[in-house]
Amino acid sequence: MAMQKPVSRPANPRFSSGPCAKIPNFRLDMLADAPLGRSHRASIGKAKLSAAIEETRAILGVPADYRIGIVPASDTGAFEMAMWNLLGARPVEMLAWESFGEGWVTDVVKQLKLDAKVKTAGYGEIVDLTTVDFDSDVCFTWNGTTSGVRVPNGDAIPADRAGLTLCDATSAAFAMDLPWDKLDVTTFSWQKVLGGEGAHGMLILSPRAVERLETYKPAWPLPKIFRLTKGGKLIDGVFKGETINTPSMMAVEDYLVALDWARSVGGLKGLIARAEANTAAVSAFVEAHDWIDFLAADPAIRSTTSVCVKFTDARITDGAAFAKAVAKRLETENVAYDAGAYRDAPPGLRIWCGSTVETSDLEALMPWIDWAFQAEIEALTEAA
Repeated sequence: MAMQKPVSRPANPRFSSGPCAKIPNFRLDMLADAPLGRSHRASIGKAKLSAAIEETRAILGVPADYRIGIVPASDTGAFEMAMWNLLGARPVEMLAWESFGEGWVTDVVKQLKLDAKVKTAGYGEIVDLTTVDFDSDVCFTWNGTTSGVRVPNGDAIPADRAGLTLCDATSAAFAMDLPWDKLDVTTFSWQKVLGGEGAHGMLILSPRAVERLETYKPAWPLPKIFRLTKGGKLIDGVFKGETINTPSMMAVEDYLVALDWARSVGGLKGLIARAEANTAAVSAFVEAHDWIDFLAADPAIRSTTSVCVKFTDARITDGAAFAKAVAKRLETENVAYDAGAYRDAPPGLRIWCGSTVETSDLEALMPWIDWAFQAEIEALTEAA
């Protein structure tokens, strides 16, 4: 007999892992102060961009001597910019445990043609960080958006390292406690944890990274959009809101609104607590059902933003088809959009639990996953 559909529904069915849910109760009229039709070089534009940088610093607790810049092309542009400017001065270790980390490996090995040491781990796992040589420059993702894993802490990174650490933190910033003293380059984008609009990236540099920029010249040419130095000195304006190319002032306003909301929920501690509460709602459901499990077996490395689960029922013969069918049912019922696993990841669901998502919506979603699973199992039984 078919299982009854749940009565309650998520008020917001947007569980995409990027772009992610807007802040709760978002309205377009919140962006009314955006200086549209004005130059980003005018005083009002500069003030908005500077505010975005300084509010980022304040909420994330970025040290005063670290530089923060708004750069083109989202997190991808920010991380590419860092690699093309900084790598090549020392040996390089590339760490990859999901598709974006694998992309950075490809860029370094095949595009920059560096003889990098590559360490990889399968989906749901991470590299043993105690085996990494941090006297080399090390590139890694803090939170694997497509694999549901995260670095548990920065303990494995020595304070007296000779190399630089380049960290893609796009699904971690504003939801996890990043150890700034262990990170020399940190990048993220607005459209992840704070649900901002795409196209803009954030590049955060430690004093050690700035020193590298000013004392090392890469062997390869840098396109204008990647250049961070001029005459051997840092282009200081990039880190004061004088962007390399024209930013969207609408997107800047949206980010400022999100930062203001972040303050209203308790700043970084409040944002972390929201993500952890959201993940706890999924964890309670997984623990109560024997046909679903986390892709990451080790709780210490499970993401609290891009939460990945898999179906484990022995009756499922085609995992990919089954997971897609479940995700389609959820979307058709308007209870979860974009909840399927990433295309390169193992079959399952990927549920965004970042700080802009309400725990009540995740609690309402869980019975719907149960319903969709049971409906697909029943369809399998009837087909057999």
